[in-house]
Amino acid sequence: MEKATEENLIQAKPSQSKGHWMVLIAAFLGWMFDGLEMGIFPLAARPALQNLLGVADDQLVGLWMGRITALFLLGAACGGLIFGWLGDRIGRVRAMTLSILVYSIFTGLCYFAAVPWHLGLMRFVAALGMGGEWSLGVALVMECWPEKHRPLLAGVIGAAANVGFLLIAIVGSFIPVTRESWRWIMLAGAAPAVLSLFIIFFVPESERWKASTKTGASRPLRTIFSRSLLKVTLLSIAFASIALIGTWGSVQWLPLWADKLTGGTVPRAKANTQILSSIGAIIGCFIGPWIGGRMGRRPAYFLLCLASLLLCGFLFRVVTAYNTLFLVTVGAVGCVTAAFYGWFPLYLPELFPTKVRATGQGVSYNSGRILAAVGALQMGNLMQHYGGDYAKAGASITLVYLFGLVLIWFAPETKGRPLPD
Repeated sequence: MEKATEENLIQAKPSQSKGHWMVLIAAFLGWMFDGLEMGIFPLAARPALQNLLGVADDQLVGLWMGRITALFLLGAACGGLIFGWLGDRIGRVRAMTLSILVYSIFTGLCYFAAVPWHLGLMRFVAALGMGGEWSLGVALVMECWPEKHRPLLAGVIGAAANVGFLLIAIVGSFIPVTRESWRWIMLAGAAPAVLSLFIIFFVPESERWKASTKTGASRPLRTIFSRSLLKVTLLSIAFASIALIGTWGSVQWLPLWADKLTGGTVPRAKANTQILSSIGAIIGCFIGPWIGGRMGRRPAYFLLCLASLLLCGFLFRVVTAYNTLFLVTVGAVGCVTAAFYGWFPLYLPELFPTKVRATGQGVSYNSGRILAAVGALQMGNLMQHYGGDYAKAGASITLVYLFGLVLIWFAPETKGRPLPD
C-alpha cells in the first residue's frame, strides 16, 4: 500500500521526479535531432543534385527533389508504423533508442552517395527512424505528465524539431553548402547516435505502459482500425496529411526557391530563409497548443488552417523577389504552418488508449506522410508543368488547407479530459 501511495505521489508531482525530467529531455533532444536531420536536406538538396546530375537545370533538380522527398515521407510513414508497434510491444524507451540509431547512421551514409537514387535510398531508411521517434517521444512524455501541463509540453516537443532545423540552418549560414561541400553536412548527421546511449541508461520506461502490459499483450494495429477507433484514426490521418502536405509540398521548398530568386549569387539565401522559417516555426509550435488549451482543440486547428491558407497564398501569389518582405513573410508562414506540430502532440495522445497510443499516433501522423509524399511528387510535377516556377507550384499545393477547415468539426473535442486508459 505504501509503495502504491508513493508512486501516486510521484505521478501527481512530476516536477519533483528526476525520471520525468529525463523523459522530457530525451524526447526534446530526440525530436530536435530529427529536425536537424530534416533540415540538412533542404540546404544540401540543390547543390547535391546539381553535382550528382551534372546539371544546373531546376526542372530536373525539382523532379528529383520531389522523388527523394516522397521517399523520405514514405519511409517516415513506415517508421511510424514499425516503431510505434515496437513501442507498444517492447516499451517506449527501447524502441526510441533504436529509432534514433537508424536515422542518425543512415543520414551520415548519405555522404557516400554517387547518384541521386543513393540519396533517395538513404533518406528512406533514415526516415524510418525519424517517423518512429516522434510517436514514441510524444507517448512517453504525455503518459508521464498530468493534463494541466500538456499544452506547454506539446509546445516544447513541437518546437524541438524546429530548434534542430534552426541549428543546421545557422551552421549553413556560416558554412555555405555548395556542390563541393554538401557531403560534409550529411556526415555530420550521424552525430545524434550518441543520444541513444543517454536514453538507454538514464530514461525510465512509462509506468502507464508497464501497467497496461499486465492485462496481456496488445494488438495495436487491429485495435486502432477496429470499429470503436476507426473514425478517430482516419480523421487523425486526415489532419496530419493536411499539415504535412502543406509543409512538405511547398514550405520545405522555400530555401530552393530563395536560391533561384537570387540566381545562386547569394550563398546565404538558403540558410537565411531556413533560419527565418525555423524561428517562426519555434514560435508557432507554442502558439498552436496554447490556442488549443485556451479555445479547444478543434477551434485551434481551424484557425491554423485559415491562417496557413491566407499567408501561403500571400507568399506565393504576391511576393516575387528575395528581399525583406520575402524573409518576413517566410517567418510568418513558418510560424503558422509549423503550429500544427505543437497541436499534434497535444491532441493525438488524447484520442488513443495507452495500450495502442504509440501505434495510433505513429500510424495517424506518419500515414499523413504517405499523402504528403504524393503532395511532394505533385510539387515536382507541378514544377515541370510551370517551367520550374516554385511560386505557382506552391500556391497550388497549399490549397490543401481548405479541407482542414471542414474536417476538424467531425472530430471529438478533448479539452479538459484525462488521457484514455
